[in-house]
Amino acid sequence: MAHLLLLSNHAENAAEVLPALELLLHEISFLPASTESLSQVPECDAVILDARTDLIPARSLAQILHANLNLPLLLVVSEGALGILNSEWHAADFLLPSAIPAELDARIRLMLASIPDAAPAPEPAENTSGLRIDELSYTARIDNRMLDLTYKEFELLKYLAQFPGRVFTREQLLHEVWGYDYYGGTRTVDVHVRRLRAKLGTDHEQLIGTVRNVGYRFHTEA
Repeated sequence: MAHLLLLSNHAENAAEVLPALELLLHEISFLPASTESLSQVPECDAVILDARTDLIPARSLAQILHANLNLPLLLVVSEGALGILNSEWHAADFLLPSAIPAELDARIRLMLASIPDAAPAPEPAENTSGLRIDELSYTARIDNRMLDLTYKEFELLKYLAQFPGRVFTREQLLHEVWGYDYYGGTRTVDVHVRRLRAKLGTDHEQLIGTVRNVGYRFHTEA
């Protein structure tokens, strides 16, 4: 028997999300599907995320769960959402709400059996600029000052910092950070860079350099 955490904003119990779940013997904890629930996560073996609706917030939450919880994630999605599932969800598996108990139980068993042995948690990366990025807690500090970043701002800063000195076009950054299924224009990259520079402050805004007519690059020293 496994201890499963079910996250949903559109149901009051497990049966409303995945009827088969209540027919199995697994222990179920229930929390809202929000980042605030991260501080309330009990000891459990896996997370089930209700992604039947509100797909964009659900994907963002799935990515945050992947970064903060060392737990496999099972998505419950509608049939119409199957076409947008990809590796960016960081899900171990998915199910339709109509899944029968035998299928659900088999997927849970296989998912739990595939969990690798725990590896030591990586230390937060730091470079000569004084920027410290912690991928596990999704936080970034500059000169020991916490940066108040949105999810995409953090992802953009982390991606640039991984390749110091390398020049990226706006199109490359859009695809790598926002994903290939994002249909907005490259202007959003400029907006996020501007916000990042403002949050880094005047002493460090030059960490993200502009390469005229090309894009941006990260400098290791401010």
